Amino acid sequence: MRATIRSIIVFLLLISSAVFCTTASAEVVRLTVDDTIQPISAEYIDRGIQFAEAHNADAVLIELRTPGGLETSMRDIVQHILASKVPIIVYVAPSGARAASAGFFILESADIAAMAPGTNTGAAHPVMMGGAKMDDVMKEKVTNDAAAFMRSFVSKRGRNVPVAESTVRESKSFTDQEALKDNLIDVVASSDQDLLQKLNGREITRFDGSKLVLHTAGNSIQPFDMTLKEEILSFLMDPNMSFVLLAVGLLALYVEFNHPGAIVPGVVGFFFVILAIFALNILPVRYTALALILVAFVFFALEAKFASHGILTIAGIVSLTIGALLLVDSPIPQLRVHVWTALAVSIPLGAITSFLMSIALRARRNKVTTGEEGLLGQTGVVQQPFTPEGKVFIRGEIWNAVGDPRLKIGDHVRITAIDGLKLTVEPVTANRAAHATEPLRP
Repeated sequence: MRATIRSIIVFLLLISSAVFCTTASAEVVRLTVDDTIQPISAEYIDRGIQFAEAHNADAVLIELRTPGGLETSMRDIVQHILASKVPIIVYVAPSGARAASAGFFILESADIAAMAPGTNTGAAHPVMMGGAKMDDVMKEKVTNDAAAFMRSFVSKRGRNVPVAESTVRESKSFTDQEALKDNLIDVVASSDQDLLQKLNGREITRFDGSKLVLHTAGNSIQPFDMTLKEEILSFLMDPNMSFVLLAVGLLALYVEFNHPGAIVPGVVGFFFVILAIFALNILPVRYTALALILVAFVFFALEAKFASHGILTIAGIVSLTIGALLLVDSPIPQLRVHVWTALAVSIPLGAITSFLMSIALRARRNKVTTGEEGLLGQTGVVQQPFTPEGKVFIRGEIWNAVGDPRLKIGDHVRITAIDGLKLTVEPVTANRAAHATEPLRP
């Protein structure tokens, strides 16, 4: 009897375990990439794929919308997708989204390529960093390299290689229906659930040649979000934000240098500059542009010193604007500083910096009015004759002083030197003129 009960319990436990494992694995991990393709995107997708593999997920769904991005980051993402032990579904969504340039490579590398109605993809022709024009030989080399990279995985995915290659060589773009007709994608679906329903029971060929049947109908979708670090870095990876942080940070440090002990500007400036450098270290940055930004602050300082009537300030604004526009060496506009951002920061910053510098220089040029230095050149009135030491009244105080013994009580004198608490004085010009007709008394 006990053996029978034990057998039943073990059987029930095995069934429960099997059901639990099936339920636990019956999920799709969804990643959302709604940004330019850059190192943080690659890190996020890699971490998401590792999470799906560790949790035995049925598939990874990458919801993609991007204008393109950096080739190095795109290649990293493609490598993660091709090496994934879990099937990867790349879905261009929602309607109105696009997966252009680097996004097209990512779309084609997936086990399943899908698009929502009203989306587009393609235009994968390689572009030189900064949009610079390439010579014919270099252009041919870069294009052939990108085309070969495209062929290396499109053929194994069973898609239309010549048409996919045309996006590289001829910059062709395709709507969702055109991409489906030309066998660039596998399915068009209106939503995540609609996509999973349409893929259920479909047999796919993995990149290693193995066959796999997808079981996705009714699967739960588990969102996989960026970490706080990735969200902050992704925010900082916006070149516009990096430039603003750098410019404001330099201005704050400048204020601290001109007002030592203020502390707050120094701390804020240091923090902003470090954040900007951290972000720019990840982005492809032109160091010549950084030099132009620093030169701009030199121009602002020189304007206050030499008073060029605005010429040096304008030169600084132009230098800062050009430095901003050339700061990030990117093939797409979305990864470069916008011209309006450059102007909106450069013009006010130039005016503020020049104004602060002029105030600082004027303050340094002003005559000291406190302490011993403040007494030099001041005038006072003789209160006691000099025999040889007398007293003078100056600025509400009576001081011991030495001077010409011929000076009389009430004469005005000027302070010429200070020795501790004793002043050295001389007659002012008016006194000298008054005594010119009669000699000073011995």
